[in-house]
Amino acid sequence: MDDQFRIDSQKLIFHPHRVAQWLDGKDSWETAKEIYPLYVEISPVGACNHRCTFCAVSYIGYQSVRLDAHMLVDRLHEAGSLGIKSVMFAGEGEPLLHNGINQIVAAAHISAIDVSFTTNGTLLNKLDLENISWVKVSLNAGTRETYAQVHQTKEKDWDVVWRNLADAAQRRTDCTVGVQTLLLPENENEILLLAERCRDAGADYLVIKPYSQHKFSLDHTRQYEGIDYSKYGTLEESLKRLETDDFKVMFRSASMKSVNEPIPYSKCQATPFTWAYLMASGDLYGCSAYLLDDRFNYGNLNTLSFREVWQGEKRKANWDYVRNHLDIHECRQSCRMDKANRYLTDLVNGVPHQNFI
Repeated sequence: MDDQFRIDSQKLIFHPHRVAQWLDGKDSWETAKEIYPLYVEISPVGACNHRCTFCAVSYIGYQSVRLDAHMLVDRLHEAGSLGIKSVMFAGEGEPLLHNGINQIVAAAHISAIDVSFTTNGTLLNKLDLENISWVKVSLNAGTRETYAQVHQTKEKDWDVVWRNLADAAQRRTDCTVGVQTLLLPENENEILLLAERCRDAGADYLVIKPYSQHKFSLDHTRQYEGIDYSKYGTLEESLKRLETDDFKVMFRSASMKSVNEPIPYSKCQATPFTWAYLMASGDLYGCSAYLLDDRFNYGNLNTLSFREVWQGEKRKANWDYVRNHLDIHECRQSCRMDKANRYLTDLVNGVPHQNFI
C-alpha cells in the first residue's frame, strides 16, 4: 500500500546533518548535551473525556493538570531556536481539552516548528487547522456500538466525531486529515466498514496499526497482550481495494510483524537524542515508555528553560544509563523509535559489504 508519509518507516534519513552530529558526538557528553531532539510529543492536559480500553497511559490516572499556555509559548519559541523541528500534541489526555490550544499552535508555527495532533476527534471543531501539518483522529471501531465499548464513552460521541471529521476535511487547506485505529479483537470484523466511512467522510488516509503492550500498564490493558497479527493478511488485501486517488490505507504490516518478535538490537540509540515527551505536569521525559520513571525524567519546564533541562544533570545521568545499563527487554515492543533505532544501529554497527553502494 502507498505510504507516502512513511508512517510505517522512519524519517531520520531526511535529517543527515543531525544524524551526522549524533554519530560524531553521541559518546561524549560535552557534545551530546548540545544534540537537541527533532521531535517532541506534548501532552497539553492530563485529563481525557474517553477511557479507551487499550490506553497505554491509563496507569497515570488522567490527572486534572494542564500546561500553562504562557509557559509553553515561551518554551516553543526557545525550542524552535534550538533546532526542534516538530511537535505532536497528544499525550496522557485529550489535547483539545486545553482552552489555549490555538494560541499554543500559533506560537509553534511562528517558531518554525511543524505541528500535528492525535485526538479522539470529539473537540476537533474547535481547532484552527491553518497552521497544522496533520491531524490524526483515533477512531477504533466501525460501528457505533463497538465504538462506545472500546472508547468507553457514550454512543453519541460516534456521531460527533464523524461530523467533526467531515467538517475538518472541508475546511482544511494544507492540513492532512487522517484516522488511525488499533486492530483489536473487538473491531477486527469492522475495519472494512471503518475504511469505507473514512473515505466517504473525506479523510486522506486510514492507518491500521497493531497493539503494543506498555510495560507499566499491564494491570489495565493485559487483555490485548500477545494478539496474533499474522492472520490478517487477507484483510490488508481487502483494504487495498477501497483505496482511491484521494484516500489511502496504511496497513502497518511491518509493525505488526515486529510487535511479537525479539527486539533486534541491544541498545536504544534514539534516547536521549532524537525525541522527547512533555507531560501535562511540565516534566520532560526522554521516552514515553518510561513516563513516571525518574530515570527518564530530565526536569520540569515550568521552572527551567528547555536548554537547562536538556543539558542538565538528569539528562546526563540518563545518557549514561541508556548507554551502559538499560536492559532493552524492559522496553516496549515495537516502540515509537523502533524503526529509528534499527536505522541508527546499522549506522553504528555497519552491514556486510556496506561500501559497495
